[in-house]
Amino acid sequence: MNWIDLTDAAALTSIKKKSFEKPQVIFKHSTRCSISSMIKNRLERETVPDNADFYYLDLIAYRNISNQIADDYSVVHESPQILLIRNGECVYEESHNGITMDEIIEQLN
Repeated sequence: MNWIDLTDAAALTSIKKKSFEKPQVIFKHSTRCSISSMIKNRLERETVPDNADFYYLDLIAYRNISNQIADDYSVVHESPQILLIRNGECVYEESHNGITMDEIIEQLN
C-alpha cells in the first residue's frame, strides 16, 4: 500500500477535483485505537486496486482535516473510517470492522 499522506487541509480541494477523473479513497486512522490499527494492517496486506488514489489521514495529528471532511461530505466522524469520493461527492462510507478491501473494490467497480 502506497498511502498518500493527507496532512494539509488544502489537499481536500485537490482530492475533490481529482475525483472527477479517478475515485479518491480517504482512510481516517486513529493512532490511539487498536481497532483502527487492525483495519489499517488488514488493508495494507491486500492487493490495492490501481483505479483509485488512497489517502491516509492521521486524525489525531490532523483533527482539523477530519472535521473538514465531515463538513464537506456531510458524514459523521468515525474512526477508523473509509470514504470513497467520486465526482466531488462521498458515494461510500464505512467504519470499523465494515472496512474491507473487497468492499472498497466492489464500490470502485
